[in-house]
Amino acid sequence: MENIAVTGIRGLPLIKSGDNIPAMICEKVEIHNGDILSLASTIYSKAKGYTKSLSEITPSPQAVRLGKLNGEDPRFVQAVLDASKEILMEHPFILSELPFGHIGVRAGVDQSNIDDGHVIFLPPDPMQAAAEVREEIKRITGKTIGVIITDTCGRSFRRGQTGHAIGWSGFTAIRDFRGDTDLFGHKLKITEEAVVDEIAGFANFVMGESNNGVPAVIFHNCPSWTGHDEIYFSKSEDITRKLLKGHNPS
Repeated sequence: MENIAVTGIRGLPLIKSGDNIPAMICEKVEIHNGDILSLASTIYSKAKGYTKSLSEITPSPQAVRLGKLNGEDPRFVQAVLDASKEILMEHPFILSELPFGHIGVRAGVDQSNIDDGHVIFLPPDPMQAAAEVREEIKRITGKTIGVIITDTCGRSFRRGQTGHAIGWSGFTAIRDFRGDTDLFGHKLKITEEAVVDEIAGFANFVMGESNNGVPAVIFHNCPSWTGHDEIYFSKSEDITRKLLKGHNPS
C-alpha cells in the first residue's frame, strides 16, 4: 500500500469527436501491468460524439415547466430529460436515474469544458466504455490494466463535489470485507468498501476542476482485492429513493 504512485496525465489536446484517447494517453505515459487508469467521462464522451448543440433541441412542455421552476434553459432541461430513465426529484434541481443505474443531478449533463451552446452527455454504457479503453490499451501496449470512467457528483448532507466511478473494467467495484475479522477478532458483517469510488475521488483531486487540464490519472502499484460489482442499491433497498418518491409523485 505504501508504494502506490499517482500520475496526472498532462499535455493532452482538447478532445474532439473521433480522437483515439487510449492512443493519446499511451504516448504521454508509460503503462505497466496492474496500473489503473482513471478517465474523466467528459473527454470520452467528446471523443465519441456524445454532445449536442442546444440549438438542435426543441423543449417539450415538461422541459418548459421545469425550466421555469428551476430557472434553467428549457433546452438544457430537455437534454436532461432525454438522458434520464426516471425523474426522482424536480426541484430545486432535477435528480434522475440514468439507464445504466447511476443517479445524478441533471442526469450528469454538463455545459463545462465544451463550446458555448453545447452540452455533453455521460456515456450511455460506461461499463462498456471502460472495457473498450482497457482493450485498446492492451492492444497498443500489451499491458493489462484496470480502467475507471469518472464523473463529478455532489453528496447528500455534505458540501462539495467528489469523483465517482460510473464505469469500470478489470476489477470489482466493491472490496468485500464481510466474513473477515477486525483487530479484536470481531467478525465483520456489513463492511463493503467502494474502492472504485475511492480511486475516482482521488483521481478527481489530481484532475482538479475548471481549467487544470488533467483529464486522466494513472495509479501504479495498487493492491488487488476481491468483492463484487453491486455498487447500486436495488429499488427495494434504497431508502433515499423511497423517501424522494414519496414527496415527488412525478
